[in-house]
Amino acid sequence: MRIMSIIVLALSSFTLAACETVQGAGQDISNAGDAITAESQEVQNDL
Repeated sequence: MRIMSIIVLALSSFTLAACETVQGAGQDISNAGDAITAESQEVQNDL
């Protein structure tokens, strides 16, 4: 029973770490999209 508890705790930790990683990647992609939008607006204004 103790080993099962340790395994569940370890899997829970890995799951939480993965969620934070995905959230960070989503923020990075969002920031890249914002930068591309800003650059495209500058190009549109120059035309």
